[in-house]
Amino acid sequence: MRVLVVEDDKGIAAGLAAHLRSRDWATDVVAGVGPAWAALATEPFDIVLLDLGLADGDGSELLRRLRAAPAGKRPDPQTPVLIMTARDHVSARIEGLDLGADDYVTKPFDADELAARMRALQRRAAGRAQPTLACGDLVIDPAARTVHKAGAPVELSAREFSVLLALVEARPRVLSRAQIEARLYNFESALESNAVEVHVHKLRRKLGEGVIRTVRGVGYFVPSEPAA
Repeated sequence: MRVLVVEDDKGIAAGLAAHLRSRDWATDVVAGVGPAWAALATEPFDIVLLDLGLADGDGSELLRRLRAAPAGKRPDPQTPVLIMTARDHVSARIEGLDLGADDYVTKPFDADELAARMRALQRRAAGRAQPTLACGDLVIDPAARTVHKAGAPVELSAREFSVLLALVEARPRVLSRAQIEARLYNFESALESNAVEVHVHKLRRKLGEGVIRTVRGVGYFVPSEPAA
């Protein structure tokens, strides 16, 4: 999952980013409306965690602008947004949700509950209700970050799991290497030129050659019913 945290309190931002990265979610942190808009215009994010009281403006203005953005371009107006703020009045929650927020938590919040809400938003964005994904004889649990093949557990590295999850969630669409990298790495990450290829090779060795297919010169995809 690629996450954008928009928070100007350095302590909260650092703690939240550390917690999200411990879950192997690629997380970027910005402190204001302007930098957030620039980030959203540069990379696709799976979810935005948005504070309202920011140094250069109100987060609600960013939300309003995002929802009014043209479809099919960046920033993507469909990007899920979860507001996290100290404003705990019912009227503030109603206003945020009516502006287009997908969820709303008040500070202080439990980091594990926040992560569960983020996973729920990702399921909703993907159009599924079940907490696990089934793909052929594979069962993937994003919350536990586990994979079972024909009932047997498969040990994957954090990056291998993230690549597999991205491809299964997108199936049967083809994802380019750049699209996969955007799910795995934040702006500060150092990328190796063949990192995605290495992860795909290892996944095929562990899961079978037919699970992930290559479209030469384009990218990778998981068919709706992959072969063993």
